[in-house]
Amino acid sequence: MNHISLSITKNIHNWLFSIMPEGAASITEMVLIALVYLAIFAVAGLYLVLLERKVAAWFQLRLGPNRVGFKGLLQTMADALKLVSKELTGTDRADKFLYNLAPYFVIISSLMALAVFPFTKEFQAFDINIGIFFLIAISSIGVIGILLGGWSSNNKFALIGAMRSGVQTISYELSVGLSLLTMVLITGSLQLSEIVEVQKNGWLIVQGHIPAVIAFMIYMIAGTAETNRAPFDMVEAESELGAGFHTEYSGMKFAYFFLAEFINMFIIASIATTIFFGGWLSPFGVTESIPVLGVFWFLGKTLLIVFLMMWFRWTFPRLRIDQLLTLEWKYLLPLNLLNIVLMALIVWLNLTIQF
Repeated sequence: MNHISLSITKNIHNWLFSIMPEGAASITEMVLIALVYLAIFAVAGLYLVLLERKVAAWFQLRLGPNRVGFKGLLQTMADALKLVSKELTGTDRADKFLYNLAPYFVIISSLMALAVFPFTKEFQAFDINIGIFFLIAISSIGVIGILLGGWSSNNKFALIGAMRSGVQTISYELSVGLSLLTMVLITGSLQLSEIVEVQKNGWLIVQGHIPAVIAFMIYMIAGTAETNRAPFDMVEAESELGAGFHTEYSGMKFAYFFLAEFINMFIIASIATTIFFGGWLSPFGVTESIPVLGVFWFLGKTLLIVFLMMWFRWTFPRLRIDQLLTLEWKYLLPLNLLNIVLMALIVWLNLTIQF
């Protein structure tokens, strides 16, 4: 299966370079890869929305979407068609340029982050030696779109939601970054493909002892906060701010914000899968002999973590803004700093588990 996938891509590469100049062939390859990732982006976003609705229904003892398609499988497709057909409205006093630009900041930053994940050993668009650093940097760009959208809408509720987003994202990015840095101490590399290779002898959450478990717990709390999901959804607290920063958006522009939230949840879960749980590696070692199974292992682990984030949403009540900031600055950040020192001691004393 490995040879088949490599031969297909090699044949496409050779065919393109045989029928057009080198520069045009390279650009065409990039466009094809981009189209593949756009398709992944759209399908993943739509069906994560459906999964959210089904999980919510399960927790609340309801059926959830069950009319459009088999057991409601086409419900989100129908919703997407509805949003495409909606009129794009706005306010007269909005800053038109920034108002129209904001959704693209959010959607493009999410799409760029997807490119660096190793879905399998071969299925990775952009394998760079600073992969984790790249992910942390790109995730910071999305908040610019939220800030621009809230401010340019010229709506006080949207502005309050945008300001909350800035405070929340900047605060919880520290814990996300430090928890990932804790695991980098074990691997000695920021490159995601190398981090997965290190885990052939055991997932990092096992190799790293208790500090790795603490780092994972902090990462999940901070990651959920960074995606602005309940119980940290102060950015779009419906009971206070209407729809928050995207109150004045409609149609596809609203859909971009909505879709980006679910893709960001997928990205947070994918980072956790790659760093803590071996990425595409099977716990039984079968992905080496059958590489195509790596995609299923990667997606399976990722969807379990996505389910955990959805479980948070339908279990815990929303925090107040002071509680949200207190949790980060008084508890998570000091614990993270202590944990990273503990992990450094473990690595220095060479106490990581050897399989």
